[in-house]
Amino acid sequence: MRQLIVWLCAFSFVSCGTATKKGNNFIRDNIDFAVRQIGREIETIEATETFLNPVTLRPDSSVYYCQYSDWRSGFFPGSVWYLYDLTGDERYHELAHKCSKAIEEAKNLTWHHDVGFMIYNSFGNGLRLTGDAEYKEIIVQAAKSLSTRFRPVAGILQSWDVIRGWQSERGWECPVIIDNLMNLELLFEATKLSGNPSFRDIAVSHANRTLAEQFRPDGSCYHVVDYSLEDGSVRNRHTAQGYSHESAWSRGQAWAIYGFTVCYRQTGERKFLDQALATFRFMRNHKNMPDDLIPYWDMDAPCIPNEYRDVSSAACIASALYEISAMDVENPQDYKVYADRIMESLASPAYRAELGTNGNFLLMHSVGSIPHNAEVDKPLNYADYYYLEALKRKRNIEELGYIA
Repeated sequence: MRQLIVWLCAFSFVSCGTATKKGNNFIRDNIDFAVRQIGREIETIEATETFLNPVTLRPDSSVYYCQYSDWRSGFFPGSVWYLYDLTGDERYHELAHKCSKAIEEAKNLTWHHDVGFMIYNSFGNGLRLTGDAEYKEIIVQAAKSLSTRFRPVAGILQSWDVIRGWQSERGWECPVIIDNLMNLELLFEATKLSGNPSFRDIAVSHANRTLAEQFRPDGSCYHVVDYSLEDGSVRNRHTAQGYSHESAWSRGQAWAIYGFTVCYRQTGERKFLDQALATFRFMRNHKNMPDDLIPYWDMDAPCIPNEYRDVSSAACIASALYEISAMDVENPQDYKVYADRIMESLASPAYRAELGTNGNFLLMHSVGSIPHNAEVDKPLNYADYYYLEALKRKRNIEELGYIA
């Protein structure tokens, strides 16, 4: 692995010329920056001779590293897979594999609804790029674990347990958060890999119930819907990380746009794409959307324009829009143009860190949860992940002629 560090340092000087043969300067510049910035973090990790999984910055500006059971544990391994995808260099394959294997035990978690984030963003990308049969087994096992959280009466996957922690203080019985849409891709793919239809059936059931219960007429979504375990009825609609129960928490809107785009890709059911588009139109047309298209952490926060921005929401929306631009939609180029505008903003000095700063994360100015005073105006590994995914999709569209 020491040899890998030396190679990363050398690669940073040549990647602009080799990473994209026909690419434009924007794509080359951002691939090169990612290689150099993440390369510095890799040097830090390798110097410890163990695996550290970077998530964000602590209040003292030191890097916070998570354990495999953290819902964000799959994003850094996934980002390394995207570096492999963007550069084509096999030495990233080696590193991405090692980072992913370090969190493999997450496949067995049954108290966690986010094994999709954890396992599919790491091993799913590895499977897509390598076809490794071992990754298939890990994905299917993770889907089995996630399926234990299915509550058939309500027809949904329960997001949080309510027997301890702050969730236990909310009076919830069976809370489902909009974020959970992002874990359904694991289930869809597990059916393809195993032939077991139950995974897909659970994903479709969850998507249908979310579609029916979690959205307002204007296209925006609630963060939390709490269901009765006895009869499956809705007990309440709340927020946990937004400004208020009726406000539009921006990352929740991003999860909805992205998650239902995936559901449409996996099922072909137009209603899912229609909801993704409705939520995007809500965000695009919102009176508080800034000119640079980087949303405030909540579109109804009380002190706009003096509120924090959330680049994690912007990066996720941009990635989804690139996929939508390749679908059967009216004026598909409009979605790519909007995504391009987001990416131009994210790559600007206002949001992209200077080399060697920001704890070696790519993007500045994300918001984890203001109500919990957690990760406010900090870098976040999932913002970097979706930024790299969006960059990969932009590269594919413009240079290779496909979106995958």
